[in-house]
Amino acid sequence: MQLGAHVLLNGLFVAPMAGVTDRPFRTLCRRFGAGLAVSEMISSRPELRGSRKSRLRLEHRGEAGPVAVQIAGADPAMMADAARLNAAEGAQIIDINMGCPAKKVCNVAAGSALLSDEPLVARILEAVVAAVDVPVTLKIRTGPDPARRNALRIARIAERAGVQLIAVHGRTRACGFRGQAEFETVAEVKAGVRIPVIANGDIGTPEEAARVLALTGADGIMLGRAAHGRPWIFREFLHFLNQGTKLPPPAAAEMRAVALEHLEGIYSLYGEELGVRIARKHIGWYVRGLPGGEAFRREANAIVSAHAQLAAVGRFFDGLEG
Repeated sequence: MQLGAHVLLNGLFVAPMAGVTDRPFRTLCRRFGAGLAVSEMISSRPELRGSRKSRLRLEHRGEAGPVAVQIAGADPAMMADAARLNAAEGAQIIDINMGCPAKKVCNVAAGSALLSDEPLVARILEAVVAAVDVPVTLKIRTGPDPARRNALRIARIAERAGVQLIAVHGRTRACGFRGQAEFETVAEVKAGVRIPVIANGDIGTPEEAARVLALTGADGIMLGRAAHGRPWIFREFLHFLNQGTKLPPPAAAEMRAVALEHLEGIYSLYGEELGVRIARKHIGWYVRGLPGGEAFRREANAIVSAHAQLAAVGRFFDGLEG
Protein backbone atom coordinates (compact mmCIF):
# COMPACT_ATOMS: atom_id res chain seq x y z
CA MET A 1 0.00 0.00 0.00
CA GLN A 2 1.33 3.43 -0.93
CA LEU A 3 0.51 6.81 0.59
CA GLY A 4 2.20 9.58 -1.34
CA ALA A 5 5.91 8.81 -1.29
CA HIS A 6 5.51 6.26 1.51
CA VAL A 7 5.27 2.54 0.86
CA LEU A 8 3.67 0.86 3.87
CA LEU A 9 4.91 -2.62 4.73
CA ASN A 10 1.39 -3.95 5.27
CA GLY A 11 -2.21 -2.96 5.97
CA LEU A 12 -2.18 -3.50 9.75
CA PHE A 13 -2.60 -0.12 11.45
CA VAL A 14 -2.53 1.03 15.05
CA ALA A 15 -5.65 3.06 15.79
CA PRO A 16 -5.11 6.52 17.26
CA MET A 17 -6.16 6.30 20.92
CA ALA A 18 -5.99 9.22 23.34
CA GLY A 19 -3.88 8.35 26.36
CA VAL A 20 -2.53 5.20 24.71
CA THR A 21 -0.81 5.66 21.36
CA ASP A 22 2.08 7.79 22.53
CA ARG A 23 5.60 7.37 21.17
CA PRO A 24 6.61 4.40 23.41
CA PHE A 25 3.51 2.41 22.45
CA ARG A 26 3.72 3.28 18.76
CA THR A 27 7.38 2.26 18.69
CA LEU A 28 6.61 -1.18 20.11
CA CYS A 29 3.68 -1.77 17.74
CA ARG A 30 5.79 -0.84 14.74
CA ARG A 31 8.58 -3.17 15.86
CA PHE A 32 6.09 -6.04 16.04
CA GLY A 33 4.98 -5.40 12.48
CA ALA A 34 2.33 -2.66 12.35
CA GLY A 35 2.44 -0.96 8.97
CA LEU A 36 1.38 2.41 10.39
CA ALA A 37 0.86 3.81 13.89
CA VAL A 38 -1.17 7.01 14.13
CA SER A 39 -0.56 9.44 16.99
CA GLU A 40 -2.97 10.47 19.67
CA MET A 41 -5.45 13.14 18.63
CA ILE A 42 -4.08 16.69 18.68
CA SER A 43 -6.49 19.61 18.92
CA SER A 44 -6.43 22.24 16.18
CA ARG A 45 -7.27 24.99 18.68
CA PRO A 46 -4.32 27.42 18.88
CA GLU A 47 -4.73 28.00 22.63
CA LEU A 48 -4.12 24.30 23.29
CA ARG A 49 -1.04 23.84 21.12
CA GLY A 50 1.38 24.99 23.81
CA SER A 51 0.02 22.77 26.56
CA ARG A 52 2.29 20.09 27.96
CA LYS A 53 -0.13 17.41 26.79
CA SER A 54 -0.01 18.69 23.21
CA ARG A 55 3.77 19.02 23.25
CA LEU A 56 4.15 15.43 24.41
CA ARG A 57 1.77 14.24 21.70
CA LEU A 58 4.01 16.00 19.16
CA GLU A 59 7.04 14.03 20.35
CA HIS A 60 8.34 11.85 17.50
CA ARG A 61 12.10 11.70 18.12
CA GLY A 62 13.59 8.38 17.10
CA GLU A 63 10.31 7.11 15.68
CA ALA A 64 10.37 5.07 12.51
CA GLY A 65 8.64 6.73 9.58
CA PRO A 66 6.26 7.48 8.21
CA VAL A 67 5.16 9.60 11.16
CA ALA A 68 1.36 9.96 11.15
CA VAL A 69 -0.30 12.65 13.27
CA GLN A 70 -4.04 12.91 13.87
CA ILE A 71 -5.65 16.34 14.21
CA ALA A 72 -9.16 17.21 15.37
CA GLY A 73 -11.35 20.27 15.11
CA ALA A 74 -14.36 21.81 13.41
CA ASP A 75 -12.99 24.99 11.83
CA PRO A 76 -11.49 24.58 8.34
CA ALA A 77 -8.94 27.39 8.76
CA MET A 78 -7.79 26.13 12.17
CA MET A 79 -7.53 22.59 10.85
CA ALA A 80 -5.45 23.79 7.90
CA ASP A 81 -3.15 25.72 10.26
CA ALA A 82 -2.81 22.65 12.51
CA ALA A 83 -1.93 20.49 9.51
CA ARG A 84 0.75 22.96 8.39
CA LEU A 85 2.19 23.17 11.91
CA ASN A 86 2.40 19.41 12.33
CA ALA A 87 3.90 18.90 8.88
CA ALA A 88 6.53 21.50 9.73
CA GLU A 89 7.23 19.59 12.97
CA GLY A 90 7.88 16.37 11.09
CA ALA A 91 4.50 14.77 10.41
CA GLN A 92 4.71 12.81 7.16
CA ILE A 93 0.99 11.91 7.11
CA ILE A 94 -1.87 14.03 8.47
CA ASP A 95 -4.88 12.07 9.70
CA ILE A 96 -8.18 13.84 10.37
CA ASN A 97 -10.39 12.73 13.25
CA MET A 98 -14.05 12.46 12.32
CA GLY A 99 -14.57 9.27 14.29
CA CYS A 100 -14.19 10.06 17.98
CA PRO A 101 -17.54 9.69 19.81
CA ALA A 102 -16.35 11.21 23.12
CA LYS A 103 -18.69 13.89 24.46
CA LYS A 104 -15.92 16.39 25.15
CA VAL A 105 -14.95 16.18 21.46
CA CYS A 106 -18.46 16.03 19.98
CA ASN A 107 -19.70 18.83 22.24
CA VAL A 108 -17.47 21.22 20.29
CA ALA A 109 -18.82 19.82 17.01
CA ALA A 110 -15.62 17.92 16.24
CA GLY A 111 -14.85 14.20 15.90
CA SER A 112 -17.81 12.10 14.79
CA ALA A 113 -20.19 15.04 15.35
CA LEU A 114 -18.97 16.36 11.99
CA LEU A 115 -20.63 13.47 10.17
CA SER A 116 -23.96 15.29 10.56
CA ASP A 117 -22.70 18.24 8.51
CA GLU A 118 -21.47 17.00 5.14
CA PRO A 119 -20.80 20.48 3.66
CA LEU A 120 -18.55 21.28 6.64
CA VAL A 121 -16.79 17.94 6.21
CA ALA A 122 -16.02 18.92 2.62
CA ARG A 123 -14.69 22.35 3.61
CA ILE A 124 -12.42 20.90 6.30
CA LEU A 125 -11.01 18.19 4.06
CA GLU A 126 -10.43 20.56 1.15
CA ALA A 127 -8.69 23.08 3.44
CA VAL A 128 -6.37 20.52 5.00
CA VAL A 129 -5.44 18.83 1.72
CA ALA A 130 -4.65 22.23 0.20
CA ALA A 131 -2.56 23.26 3.21
CA VAL A 132 0.08 20.51 3.14
CA ASP A 133 2.21 18.56 0.71
CA VAL A 134 2.01 15.33 2.73
CA PRO A 135 -0.74 12.69 2.34
CA VAL A 136 -3.98 13.33 4.21
CA THR A 137 -6.03 10.44 5.60
CA LEU A 138 -9.39 10.32 7.39
CA LYS A 139 -10.90 8.31 10.25
CA ILE A 140 -14.71 8.15 10.44
CA ARG A 141 -17.61 6.14 11.81
CA THR A 142 -20.46 4.77 9.73
CA GLY A 143 -22.66 7.80 10.40
CA PRO A 144 -24.31 9.93 13.07
CA ASP A 145 -26.71 7.14 14.11
CA PRO A 146 -28.05 3.85 12.73
CA ALA A 147 -30.83 5.63 10.83
CA ARG A 148 -28.34 7.94 9.09
CA ARG A 149 -25.39 5.85 7.98
CA ASN A 150 -23.70 8.20 5.52
CA ALA A 151 -20.18 6.76 5.47
CA LEU A 152 -20.24 6.22 1.70
CA ARG A 153 -21.19 9.84 1.02
CA ILE A 154 -18.48 11.03 3.43
CA ALA A 155 -15.94 8.74 1.75
CA ARG A 156 -16.82 10.12 -1.69
CA ILE A 157 -16.50 13.68 -0.36
CA ALA A 158 -13.09 12.73 1.03
CA GLU A 159 -11.95 11.18 -2.23
CA ARG A 160 -12.99 14.25 -4.22
CA ALA A 161 -11.13 16.48 -1.74
CA GLY A 162 -7.88 14.56 -2.25
CA VAL A 163 -7.85 12.39 0.86
CA GLN A 164 -5.68 9.36 0.11
CA LEU A 165 -7.01 6.76 2.59
CA ILE A 166 -10.04 6.35 4.83
CA ALA A 167 -10.46 4.22 7.96
CA VAL A 168 -14.02 3.32 8.96
CA HIS A 169 -15.07 2.19 12.43
CA GLY A 170 -18.10 -0.07 12.15
CA ARG A 171 -20.31 1.85 14.58
CA THR A 172 -22.14 5.16 14.43
CA ARG A 173 -21.48 8.15 16.67
CA ALA A 174 -24.65 7.39 18.65
CA CYS A 175 -23.52 3.80 19.28
CA GLY A 176 -20.34 4.84 21.08
CA PHE A 177 -18.72 1.50 21.86
CA ARG A 178 -21.97 -0.30 22.63
CA GLY A 179 -23.13 -3.33 20.74
CA GLN A 180 -21.19 -4.93 17.93
CA ALA A 181 -19.45 -3.24 15.03
CA GLU A 182 -21.05 -3.92 11.65
CA PHE A 183 -18.99 -4.19 8.50
CA GLU A 184 -21.61 -4.11 5.75
CA THR A 185 -21.22 -0.33 5.64
CA VAL A 186 -17.44 -0.71 5.41
CA ALA A 187 -17.94 -3.05 2.44
CA GLU A 188 -20.23 -0.46 0.85
CA VAL A 189 -17.55 2.21 1.27
CA LYS A 190 -14.87 -0.04 -0.19
CA ALA A 191 -17.03 -0.78 -3.24
CA GLY A 192 -17.83 2.90 -3.73
CA VAL A 193 -14.41 4.60 -3.73
CA ARG A 194 -11.01 4.03 -5.32
CA ILE A 195 -8.82 5.06 -2.37
CA PRO A 196 -7.69 2.45 0.20
CA VAL A 197 -10.23 1.62 2.92
CA ILE A 198 -9.23 0.34 6.36
CA ALA A 199 -11.71 -1.56 8.56
CA ASN A 200 -11.86 -0.93 12.31
CA GLY A 201 -13.92 -2.10 15.27
CA ASP A 202 -14.16 -5.23 17.45
CA ILE A 203 -11.34 -7.03 15.64
CA GLY A 204 -9.64 -8.95 18.42
CA THR A 205 -8.29 -12.13 16.87
CA PRO A 206 -6.49 -13.05 13.64
CA GLU A 207 -9.50 -15.10 12.59
CA GLU A 208 -11.77 -12.06 12.99
CA ALA A 209 -9.36 -10.00 10.92
CA ALA A 210 -9.45 -12.55 8.11
CA ARG A 211 -13.26 -12.65 8.26
CA VAL A 212 -13.58 -8.85 8.12
CA LEU A 213 -11.15 -8.59 5.22
CA ALA A 214 -13.08 -11.25 3.31
CA LEU A 215 -16.44 -9.63 4.08
CA THR A 216 -15.47 -6.06 3.25
CA GLY A 217 -12.70 -6.35 0.67
CA ALA A 218 -10.91 -3.71 2.78
CA ASP A 219 -7.26 -2.94 2.13
CA GLY A 220 -6.31 -3.35 5.77
CA ILE A 221 -7.30 -3.59 9.41
CA MET A 222 -6.93 -1.02 12.18
CA LEU A 223 -6.48 -2.42 15.68
CA GLY A 224 -7.26 -0.41 18.79
CA ARG A 225 -8.33 -1.85 22.12
CA ALA A 226 -7.18 -5.35 21.13
CA ALA A 227 -3.58 -4.07 21.23
CA HIS A 228 -3.78 -2.78 24.80
CA GLY A 229 -1.02 -4.60 26.68
CA ARG A 230 -0.37 -6.71 23.58
CA PRO A 231 1.82 -4.86 21.10
CA TRP A 232 2.92 -8.26 19.79
CA ILE A 233 -0.61 -8.75 18.42
CA PHE A 234 0.56 -7.31 15.09
CA ARG A 235 3.10 -10.12 14.72
CA GLU A 236 0.36 -12.67 15.42
CA PHE A 237 -2.08 -11.12 12.94
CA LEU A 238 0.53 -10.83 10.20
CA HIS A 239 1.57 -14.46 10.61
CA PHE A 240 -2.01 -15.72 10.46
CA LEU A 241 -2.98 -13.57 7.48
CA ASN A 242 0.15 -14.57 5.56
CA GLN A 243 0.54 -18.21 6.62
CA GLY A 244 -2.92 -19.29 7.75
CA THR A 245 -1.63 -20.65 11.07
CA LYS A 246 -1.59 -19.19 14.57
CA LEU A 247 1.58 -18.36 16.46
CA PRO A 248 1.86 -19.52 20.08
CA PRO A 249 1.48 -16.71 22.63
CA PRO A 250 4.72 -15.02 23.66
CA ALA A 251 6.66 -16.59 26.49
CA ALA A 252 6.62 -14.91 29.91
CA ALA A 253 10.22 -13.78 29.40
CA GLU A 254 9.32 -11.91 26.22
CA MET A 255 6.23 -10.33 27.78
CA ARG A 256 8.39 -9.23 30.71
CA ALA A 257 10.98 -7.63 28.44
CA VAL A 258 8.35 -5.82 26.36
CA ALA A 259 6.43 -4.55 29.38
CA LEU A 260 9.57 -3.26 31.07
CA GLU A 261 10.77 -1.54 27.91
CA HIS A 262 7.36 0.07 27.56
CA LEU A 263 7.46 1.35 31.15
CA GLU A 264 10.96 2.75 30.70
CA GLY A 265 9.77 4.59 27.59
CA ILE A 266 6.83 6.05 29.51
CA TYR A 267 9.06 7.34 32.33
CA SER A 268 11.48 8.81 29.80
CA LEU A 269 8.72 10.67 27.95
CA TYR A 270 6.60 11.90 30.85
CA GLY A 271 8.98 12.02 33.80
CA GLU A 272 8.68 9.76 36.84
CA GLU A 273 5.69 11.24 38.68
CA LEU A 274 3.33 11.43 35.69
CA GLY A 275 4.89 8.37 34.08
CA VAL A 276 4.13 6.15 37.07
CA ARG A 277 0.47 7.18 36.96
CA ILE A 278 0.20 6.63 33.20
CA ALA A 279 1.99 3.28 33.46
CA ARG A 280 -0.63 1.82 35.80
CA LYS A 281 -3.24 1.26 33.10
CA HIS A 282 -0.64 -0.33 30.82
CA ILE A 283 0.49 -2.67 33.60
CA GLY A 284 -3.14 -3.69 34.11
CA TRP A 285 -3.46 -4.47 30.40
CA TYR A 286 -0.20 -6.46 30.29
CA VAL A 287 -1.26 -8.75 33.15
CA ARG A 288 -4.94 -9.04 32.19
CA GLY A 289 -5.99 -12.64 31.90
CA LEU A 290 -2.73 -13.99 33.34
CA PRO A 291 -2.64 -16.10 36.54
CA GLY A 292 -2.72 -13.71 39.49
CA GLY A 293 -3.07 -10.75 37.13
CA GLU A 294 -6.05 -9.07 38.77
CA ALA A 295 -4.53 -9.20 42.25
CA PHE A 296 -1.25 -7.86 40.89
CA ARG A 297 -3.04 -5.04 39.09
CA ARG A 298 -4.54 -3.87 42.38
CA GLU A 299 -1.13 -4.11 44.05
CA ALA A 300 0.59 -2.21 41.23
CA ASN A 301 -1.93 0.63 41.41
CA ALA A 302 -0.56 1.50 44.86
CA ILE A 303 3.07 1.76 43.73
CA VAL A 304 4.35 5.33 43.57
CA SER A 305 7.91 5.06 42.18
CA ALA A 306 9.28 3.98 38.83
CA HIS A 307 11.92 1.76 40.42
CA ALA A 308 9.31 -0.08 42.47
CA GLN A 309 6.99 -0.45 39.47
CA LEU A 310 9.74 -1.97 37.34
CA ALA A 311 10.79 -4.33 40.11
CA ALA A 312 7.21 -5.47 40.77
CA VAL A 313 6.44 -6.08 37.10
CA GLY A 314 9.69 -8.00 36.71
CA ARG A 315 8.86 -10.21 39.70
CA PHE A 316 5.34 -10.87 38.41
CA PHE A 317 6.53 -12.18 35.06
CA ASP A 318 9.43 -14.06 36.67
CA GLY A 319 6.82 -15.89 38.72
CA LEU A 320 5.01 -16.98 35.58
CA GLU A 321 8.18 -18.56 34.19
CA GLY A 322 8.52 -20.75 37.27
